[in-house]
Amino acid sequence: MSRINDWHVMAALAVFGIAAPFLLPGLVTQLAFLWLMVVFALTWDMLGGRMGYNSFGNIVFFGIGCYAAAVIQRDAGLPFFEGLALGLVAGAVLAVLAAVVFGAAMLGIRGHYFAIGTLGLGIAAGETASGWDYVGAGSGLALPLYPGDLGSREFFFCYSLLALAALCFLTCRWLYGTRFGLALNAIRDDQDKADAMGLRTTQIKIFAWSVSALFLGISGGLAANMIGFIDPRDVAFAGATFGVWMVLMAILGGKGTLWGPVIGAFVFHVTQEIFWTYLLGWQRVALGALIVIIVVFFPQGIMGWVAERRERKGASA
Repeated sequence: MSRINDWHVMAALAVFGIAAPFLLPGLVTQLAFLWLMVVFALTWDMLGGRMGYNSFGNIVFFGIGCYAAAVIQRDAGLPFFEGLALGLVAGAVLAVLAAVVFGAAMLGIRGHYFAIGTLGLGIAAGETASGWDYVGAGSGLALPLYPGDLGSREFFFCYSLLALAALCFLTCRWLYGTRFGLALNAIRDDQDKADAMGLRTTQIKIFAWSVSALFLGISGGLAANMIGFIDPRDVAFAGATFGVWMVLMAILGGKGTLWGPVIGAFVFHVTQEIFWTYLLGWQRVALGALIVIIVVFFPQGIMGWVAERRERKGASA
């Protein structure tokens, strides 16, 4: 997209995001989850698309944000909004610290070894939370009740996640236009050459994972409060759902592009909601078929498919 079209699309999305809850009041919760999916796809693509490190462990940072916010709100004794704000800050800080620690230990390995290692990281985090009584163990952890009027809760979290998704997108857009974005691409194309050119690849990789962790930590606190209950395996460290969906949405839209993860999140979330509405009982079968179709027939994603069609038209003109 050109710079002018880029701004036009962002303005249209902003109008849609602000107006949609009022135009579609029965779908406010689904809209909130849509913006959460956008954050998931954008944060995964920073490593998996731009840097070429396919991570299945990003769900760890989301789970840390869930539990950090919940524990702060439970134990701090503050009013709801003050406790939530403090919990989001704590979740973001702890998620970034985890990214730095895990990144220093794991980002030295590459390819499928890194993917398998991060998958194990997510599983280990879920099992740890399931056995830790302080955070509710396998019984889960309930969040404080929202103090506002009936119906205002959904609007609050919908707009909060919209603001987070917009901030995440603008941050990615800015970073990809800097030397940092070029460094990510250099690592993806040939890390050995990037090292030989003097790039501090380890620090760059850790910083990229930390940026992803920052937004995932905040999104975890917001999502946990919106859902109202944290289950260690089905919500906080839901690798089989949220963890896989991050990857699929980026691939579907076109990984390594700015708009691809956003488009992929929209298409995937709308399709999933249609399955849940009209294929009840078969929704998981349909979702599994969709996953196969994405991987087999759209490996380059929607943005890649559009670019390929344009090249063919240009060549035939």
